[in-house]
Amino acid sequence: MQSTSKWVKNYQSVVDNGRNHAVVIDLPKGQNGDDLAPTALELALMGLSGCISTIFAMVASKMRLEFTQLEVELNAEKGEKTITEAGFVLKISSKASEEKIQKCLDATLKTCPVGVLFANAGVEVKASIVRI
Repeated sequence: MQSTSKWVKNYQSVVDNGRNHAVVIDLPKGQNGDDLAPTALELALMGLSGCISTIFAMVASKMRLEFTQLEVELNAEKGEKTITEAGFVLKISSKASEEKIQKCLDATLKTCPVGVLFANAGVEVKASIVRI
C-alpha cells in the first residue's frame, strides 16, 4: 500500500493511493481553508464507515445473510487533537434474524482493518443495529 499527498494551494492537497484513485482534502473556512473537501481526519472517519460496510457485506456473503439495504451512520467526538470516541448505527433491511445480523456485525468489527486501527489507537467504537 502507498499514498502520496500533493499540495495544491492554501490548505488543499490531492491524496492518491498509487492505484489511480485520488481525493482532495481541505480545511474548513473557520481554520483558514476553502472548505472544498473533507479534512484528513474526516477522511479517516469516512474510511472507517466505508470499511465497516464493505467488510459487513463480505462477511454477510460468507454467512449467506441477505440484505437489500445497508447504511453505516457514524458519529465521532474530537478531543483536543484527535478522535476520542466514535459510534455508528448499522441500518439494514434484511429478513435475517437479529442474532445472525449481530453475529455478522461482531465478525465485521473483529476483522475491519480500519476499525482495528482505531481500536489499536485506543478509540472505542460503539455499534448499534436498526432495521430499515
